[in-house]
Amino acid sequence: MFKFRNRSLIALRNGRLDFCTAPSVIPIVESVIETQFRQTSLNLFNRVEESSKFHFLQRLSPKFYVSALVNCRNLTQVRQVHAQASVHGMLQNLIVANKLVYFYSYYRALDDAYGLFDGMCVRDSVSWSVMVGGFAKVGDYMNCFGTFRELIRCGARPDNYTLPFVIRACRDLKNLQMGRLIHHIVYKFGLDLDHFVCAALVDMYGKCREIEDARFLFDKMPERDLVTWTVMIGGYAECGNAIESLVLFDKMREEGVVPDKVAMVTVVFACAKLGAMHKARTIDDYIQRKKFHLDVILGTAMIDMYAKCGCVVSAREIFDRMEEKNVISWSAMIAAYGYHGQGRKALDLFPMMLRSGILPNKITLVSLLYACSHAGLVEEGLRFFSSMWEDYSVRADVKHYTCVVDLLGRAGRLDEALKLIESMTVEKDEGLWGAFLGACRTHKDVVLAEKAATSLLELQPQNPGHYVLLSNIYANAGRWEDVAKIRDLMSQRRLKKIPGWTWIEVDNKSHQFSVGDTTHPRSKEIYEMLKSLGNKLELVGYVPDTNFVLHDVDEELKIGILYTHSEKLAIAFGLIATPEHTPIRIIKNLRVCGDCHTFCKLVSAITGRVIIVRDANRFHHFKEGACSCGDYW
Repeated sequence: MFKFRNRSLIALRNGRLDFCTAPSVIPIVESVIETQFRQTSLNLFNRVEESSKFHFLQRLSPKFYVSALVNCRNLTQVRQVHAQASVHGMLQNLIVANKLVYFYSYYRALDDAYGLFDGMCVRDSVSWSVMVGGFAKVGDYMNCFGTFRELIRCGARPDNYTLPFVIRACRDLKNLQMGRLIHHIVYKFGLDLDHFVCAALVDMYGKCREIEDARFLFDKMPERDLVTWTVMIGGYAECGNAIESLVLFDKMREEGVVPDKVAMVTVVFACAKLGAMHKARTIDDYIQRKKFHLDVILGTAMIDMYAKCGCVVSAREIFDRMEEKNVISWSAMIAAYGYHGQGRKALDLFPMMLRSGILPNKITLVSLLYACSHAGLVEEGLRFFSSMWEDYSVRADVKHYTCVVDLLGRAGRLDEALKLIESMTVEKDEGLWGAFLGACRTHKDVVLAEKAATSLLELQPQNPGHYVLLSNIYANAGRWEDVAKIRDLMSQRRLKKIPGWTWIEVDNKSHQFSVGDTTHPRSKEIYEMLKSLGNKLELVGYVPDTNFVLHDVDEELKIGILYTHSEKLAIAFGLIATPEHTPIRIIKNLRVCGDCHTFCKLVSAITGRVIIVRDANRFHHFKEGACSCGDYW
């Protein structure tokens, strides 16, 4: 120890203090420093050597690489770990190799993943699961199936991790044939009662619209969790059986399964398909009672539900209650006004959306054009269409063109609509030609109808609706020989006309009617009400429009057929089965005919009842002798 004091230095040597001058102390200092330096260097060398040994041993542990991969933030870092593992011979370790394949798949580097997988000497179920799942997640279904086939051929046993990936690939492709083949493999390996595999199969069959197969598996499952219930409920809704969806929802709650937000969105979607107002109110009450947050997804679904159940006012209330709205929420509300015939309200909402800082997308502009089309706002619609790219950077696709063709067609501007179709550069689809054919029927242009029908039947030769529409156009023009040819063609191709049905909801129960239906328990009362209505309507000048009876029969028979249209039967039942002054809500699976439209207007006037009709295209609100569509549909 040294310390300067008045230019002298006190030195501690051999446990004894000595006073030294500065020059005499230098050799002492040098000696001490050299000794300390040698000792420090030796300690440092020992520590470095120990550290090197530690790091070397650490690099021989799989945990080191697994930890390194978990901490990777990008593909480059994964490749660096791969290089280190290769240098230290750790690629032979199955845990390390599987983790590398997984992280390559996670970062969508499937070439790297498969290159490593293909070089593995030993593979286990995890290896196959990761590789098959990796291809499935990026949508490379061919390689997904190819890898799974390789798994089966090499004698490996598929497990409940690998199989759901392959089944979901079948679901996404809607490849029922492959799905059934995978199902046979499931049986072969005794996994038909496995929860994960069975849930994936239920989902696959539901998406492929094989709902009976899905339900058979669902009922066989020893345990059903919330996800499986949700899948089954959604499957019924997508296959057009929304009633069974809601029955399942009630059954799920009876079994003690508590729905989450995803399940509620599925149930709301099913209710929108059904169009049952009392169910919509019940579901809304449940959502409020359970205090589900009205976020963008659930809120938007509820807007659509109320709109399709015929209450655009309730849809707007949900919209206004939402704390956060995105472009889909705004588009849904604009569309709701559109198919309720309130085009002006739809257009008024658009600038509000822009002021909120949200820019429109393709869906928004389709909704706006649809609203213009169904409200007869031709010039406004054309202005939106022409400014899409310039003002909003949205390129027109076939759906936008379809809306404009419909817009022009409804307005009777068929030549302009045809010119637009012929000049468009995007690929034409059946929706476009279907809109044009519908306009030709409305305006009785047989020549252009034949042109549209030719293109339509080339695209969809197995759709009976197109043949029926052309047949109706011929029938309206009195060309009964052409009608017979179309019907013969349908018979040759084994195509059947979709029957018309109308549903009405009374006392929380749905009642269904077809034309001339006499199966309802109160059928006698219904026909008595129809007769009474007919007498009253004649007094106010109603004359049945037999042009809408598309059969080659005499006028008296045509009038008889008109009086028993399904929507008239449903309305007559509504008048005798619901309280006075309450709205009558009916749903029809086809477009309402012109005579029934007139009938509804007059019935609303003489009975003082609001009649709300949801047909295949839109909503009609009949009140005091007028319709919300302004006779423009």
